[in-house]
Amino acid sequence: MSTYAIHAQRFVLPGRLAQEGYVTVCDGLFGTWSKEQPNCELVELGDSWVGPGLIDTHIHGYFGHATTDKDPQGINQASIELARQGTTAWLPTTFTDADDNIAAQCEAIVNAIAMRGDGFMGARIPGIYLEGPFFTEKHKGAQNPAYLKAPSYECYTLWQSHARGRIIKSALAPEYEEATDYITRLAADGVVTALGHSDARFEEGMAAVDAGATVFVHTYNGMSGLHHRDPGLVGCAMASPATYAELICDGHHVAPGACAALIRAKGWEHVVPVSDCLGCGGLPDGAYMSGGLPIVLKDGLCYLENMQSIAGSVITLAQCVKNLVDWGIVSAEQALRMGSEVSARSVGIDDQYGYIAPGRLADFNVYAPDLTLRASYIGGELVPTS
Repeated sequence: MSTYAIHAQRFVLPGRLAQEGYVTVCDGLFGTWSKEQPNCELVELGDSWVGPGLIDTHIHGYFGHATTDKDPQGINQASIELARQGTTAWLPTTFTDADDNIAAQCEAIVNAIAMRGDGFMGARIPGIYLEGPFFTEKHKGAQNPAYLKAPSYECYTLWQSHARGRIIKSALAPEYEEATDYITRLAADGVVTALGHSDARFEEGMAAVDAGATVFVHTYNGMSGLHHRDPGLVGCAMASPATYAELICDGHHVAPGACAALIRAKGWEHVVPVSDCLGCGGLPDGAYMSGGLPIVLKDGLCYLENMQSIAGSVITLAQCVKNLVDWGIVSAEQALRMGSEVSARSVGIDDQYGYIAPGRLADFNVYAPDLTLRASYIGGELVPTS
């Protein structure tokens, strides 16, 4: 269908929650919202809520496929499965690795995009996120310590050439001497820099923010914690109101009370729910590899092989968003906007993504009133469930 209208009980529009009405979709783009039924084909969604498609800005893979596999077909298969779970766009996220491996991962991602035909029904890839290798030892988490090193603009330009300009976000530890120069140069290139996997002092974090860093990597996890005499990088995230804080909302990485504290400190408009999902997301418990390290998936959480350290999550972004509402931290409208509008703003892709607005990509999700996902649409087309 080229032009049709959606009828639903609630619509999450830019800046407000609209009650019962209609939104038109024409040739894969949103048209206008109105209270009156347009003269075109109608898709009836009953008591559903309709929100912009969810955008996962920190995710390594899904359903047995990861960026580290360097497999374009695997990236596309992960995209198909993610779309079925309500993630309509994602930033494939690399790990700390050898320079040539990161280059190959970037190349595989852009090759995956190039392979897609007009009828491809998987999550879109608006860019690539480099999580590492510019981290430090103490809070390395599941990053491979063999490849940790200081920020290098030369390395970034190598990877960006293999990515054909699609890297839009890069993470680093701000305590490195080279951090300020790296952040400044990437900001000039229009690339977002994020702070994490770091033991930085509050002052070092603020210096990085002053240089142009705008995001904090999975806040609380992998960074110096908040103490009243030593605020650390967590304190820096809370005290820098213009920045964005990633937050893994699976209830394991960060307790709901700590999620609430961060959201109260920054405001929901600056907190970005992320999954940090590993390639084994959507698969059964068992032993897997992630970022070159052996991991164990057990009871909905991934651990390093020693079972002492968390390695990552297997949650979907739709469940992260629902958790924030179920925990009583934010309203349904706010949660849906956090997972779409705020996510898009945090990485500079809000010109096309994250809003139900005329001329934007018609990527949207349909939810039950309790925010259980009912269906997803990409480019105005219903995503098949199997």
